[in-house]
Amino acid sequence: MSGHGFHVHGPHDHELEHARQGAHAGHGQPGNMVNQIAMFTAIIATVGALFGYMGGATQANAGLYKNNASIKKTEASNQWNYFQSKSTKQSLAEMARELAGEDKKADYQGRIERYEKEKNEIKRVADKLEAEAAEWDRSSEAQMHQHHRWAQATTVLQVCIALAAIALLTRKKWLEYAMFGVGAAGVLMGLLAALHI
Repeated sequence: MSGHGFHVHGPHDHELEHARQGAHAGHGQPGNMVNQIAMFTAIIATVGALFGYMGGATQANAGLYKNNASIKKTEASNQWNYFQSKSTKQSLAEMARELAGEDKKADYQGRIERYEKEKNEIKRVADKLEAEAAEWDRSSEAQMHQHHRWAQATTVLQVCIALAAIALLTRKKWLEYAMFGVGAAGVLMGLLAALHI
């Protein structure tokens, strides 16, 4: 545009003007519909990306927690094997006490009592490790449940975006309403995921 009021339209300006005129040409303000759908789609796509991230994070956590449970189960199994070896030694000491002369019985009885004490400590550690493994398993299952909720919410939002595209192409008002409904359902499912429901 020059300072004398002369204006030359570029190709882009021409297309924008044409789009504005076409949007108001007797279709009940479809330009407004286009703007609403575009804005709604941008918002839903952003929310869907956040839900997708949360779904991936909870899935990773579930795997990590399941791995921790496996480690604790292995540690507990090792403790139970150690417990079994002490039990075997205690049994051998009991048998030796019965077969030994009176001068050796006290020594074997001391060993038996020591093995019994060691077994009780080993059992306490093994039980604690098993409880930790069970807690990690519960945490993993809770994360997987939450992951499924995030995945469901993301999928519903993807369907919403597809409906938005169809609504834009067909200019059907009922599809726009369906898009809004499906979008609301997806956001609700994301809320359920956030609340661990």
